Amino acid sequence: MEFALTWEQQALKELVRDFVESELMPLERTVIAREAQLGLGDADLLTPEEIARLNNRARELGLWGLNLPTEYGGQGLGMLALCLAEEELAKTITPYLFPPDAPNLDFLLACANEDQKERYLLPYARGEKISAIAATEPGAGSDVAAMQTTAVRDGNEWVINGTKIFISRAKRADFFIVMAVTDPVKRNRGGITAFLVDQGTPGLVVGRPIPTMTADMRPYEVYLNNVRVPDSQVLGEVGGGFVPMSNRFGVRRLEFGARCVGMAQRMLDAMIQQANTRVTFGQPLAERQMVQAMIADSAMELQQARLLVYYTAWKADQGLGNPRLETSMVKVAATEMAQRVADRCIQIFGGMGLTKDWPWEWMYRKIRGFRIIEGPSEIHRWQISRFLTRGTASLDLPTSR
Repeated sequence: MEFALTWEQQALKELVRDFVESELMPLERTVIAREAQLGLGDADLLTPEEIARLNNRARELGLWGLNLPTEYGGQGLGMLALCLAEEELAKTITPYLFPPDAPNLDFLLACANEDQKERYLLPYARGEKISAIAATEPGAGSDVAAMQTTAVRDGNEWVINGTKIFISRAKRADFFIVMAVTDPVKRNRGGITAFLVDQGTPGLVVGRPIPTMTADMRPYEVYLNNVRVPDSQVLGEVGGGFVPMSNRFGVRRLEFGARCVGMAQRMLDAMIQQANTRVTFGQPLAERQMVQAMIADSAMELQQARLLVYYTAWKADQGLGNPRLETSMVKVAATEMAQRVADRCIQIFGGMGLTKDWPWEWMYRKIRGFRIIEGPSEIHRWQISRFLTRGTASLDLPTSR
């Protein structure tokens, strides 16, 4: 059993760490000011010029498309490499990820036909298009079977009607992956279909931005009023949208786990430094037993979550079955771990931890959102129990082949 990163993986981690320190950390104060003074969401916290510069630098360093297959111009490094990179990126609150965004990329790779690859996948892989997935609805978040958006065939076209909510990047997206019910009887058992809908399609309206507490998140309402698309816009098979959508959510949950590990690591490092330098009543905080316990608990919980994230990503890369059990475990364990670490970090910093002079309150708010987005902890605990009690997954480690 091997617990060491390869030298290539360690080199990637260090390269991303250098990118964060040289390119992203200097932007933190500006990002905090924009969010605090203007109430901006993630679409506006970096200017187009800043994003273009970061994208160009990422290309120069070979950090573009880390898990994008080489035939599409990527690095083809897999999920573990992506998680290592996102762990480092999450140590800063500057909202930047190496393009293209992984979950929608996986959806397109799994389902796009040759024509759709030319029109959507390749421009997306090159960074020429931005995508959004429109799945969540006011009455159907984690309960996908309750989805009310419908797509009805009319000759060679489909007519889509419904309301979506909490759609990230909706204002900037060039196209949407819209999930709709095409068979109201089958629903999530063969009755949900994915459609590619371009921004500007008649009837598609991006509504208001939804104010949230979660730092850089600014999702939108999206309305579909008799949106007509031809058969060529069906992504994958008619009725076959639920499985790739679920797999897409699994990728995002694993990414969230890696980001929580990165944020928690930065906060733990800050807690240690603060404990060694802050003196109260004649002694450094590091001598206080309660502070020692907070640091020790944070370190143990962080390392447990990190190993679970790495293992789940490795299992996905090895093709050892769909790691549905593990991605649910990652989603719960990593987000709740990071929330506890953030709470302790703020506590150790005291009043200063509540201010925007430090990024801890930002991370606290962001992590709080992670505990709900892509499925709340309660749903994943239910899923974990169901996998185990029904015998559809186990905790046994895979054997070498």
